[in-house]
Amino acid sequence: MHILLVEPAYYSRYPPLGLLKIASYYRDKGASVELVRGCVVPNHKPDQIYVTSLFTWAWESVWDAVRYYKSKYPGSTVQLGGLYASIMEEHASLSGADHIHTGILKEVEDFIPAYDLVPEWDATILQTSRGCNRQCPYCAVWRMEGKIKSTKDKISGLIYPGHKRIILWDNNILQSPNWRSIFDELISLSQSRGLKVDFNQGLDARLVTYEAAEKISRMKTSCVRFSYDNKSVGQKIENAINKLNEYGLRRRHVGVYILFNCMDSPDDFFERVRHVLLCGAVAMPLRYQPLDSLKYNNHVGPFWGKERLEQFCRFRRICGFGGVFPPYKWLVERFEKSQSFDEAFELPQRNSLLENRAHKDYYESWRRIQDWKAASSHFLAKEW
Repeated sequence: MHILLVEPAYYSRYPPLGLLKIASYYRDKGASVELVRGCVVPNHKPDQIYVTSLFTWAWESVWDAVRYYKSKYPGSTVQLGGLYASIMEEHASLSGADHIHTGILKEVEDFIPAYDLVPEWDATILQTSRGCNRQCPYCAVWRMEGKIKSTKDKISGLIYPGHKRIILWDNNILQSPNWRSIFDELISLSQSRGLKVDFNQGLDARLVTYEAAEKISRMKTSCVRFSYDNKSVGQKIENAINKLNEYGLRRRHVGVYILFNCMDSPDDFFERVRHVLLCGAVAMPLRYQPLDSLKYNNHVGPFWGKERLEQFCRFRRICGFGGVFPPYKWLVERFEKSQSFDEAFELPQRNSLLENRAHKDYYESWRRIQDWKAASSHFLAKEW
């Protein structure tokens, strides 16, 4: 039996983890596997075809892949799974796939991904737990995976040989009853093998204790991320940043995702950005996308309006750095003096902007911008 694994031609910084687990599952059964991207002619005729999906607004490339392989191999079964298929099962069924799989494919969950199919990739992606106990209305995680479960207590045996990084895809790892043992292993792997640790889905600032901060400080990390979705968690965000800083993690190495264009107002968003910058951390704005959005950045929040969104986007393009706002001195001073969204996000005059950028702080900070470009990219369901 030959299994064809298809990643549609949408943008993604990460390999298709689900497909790589399916590859290991079928290899264990003695089948051959092949991974392709987009609509291409595979090396061998497939008996079964698995197509994955990512965000809902990337549905067109998913449909293209399903229809291409369905027409080319009418005798093969085409199965469609992944995030889009799970969130919008009815819409996904119109793609022409023979079967729509929603949620996690349980039979492949515990298999180590077949990373040899993506030899250019250098990181082991781990999910030491599934689900989340919080039920944020804009998030797909709890709808698909439920409360925290499937918690692992050991990870050392799951690290792929030759990989230099560990990426955690846990949705809320600090809710796991085994977080201490997992963190201890991460410390050991970081110190003994030099592996970098990336809590890719972010950490829950409300659960960052001094114990957790101390353990994080002993890992080799490029940055730590939190989410500041509403003003009610503001003090928790500040406390978490302070705790990490007390254990030696620089404030500029903390990134805070700031959801906007949801049920917030422009001034509410401005206040959260200002708070993060005054804390010395990096503000990382995330535009809200409805769970059933079929077009990227098409939604306009009830308290926003297209003009305000365009105003922010223009400011971000000109004054942002890789899509984020690091705590450069001129930015901090600007937001500290501002009293409203309109005042903070009004574009400065060209001469004023150049003068501010000439500040020594700008040049000192610029060297770090590559890290923050990576930190500000899209990341699974939490982005919603």
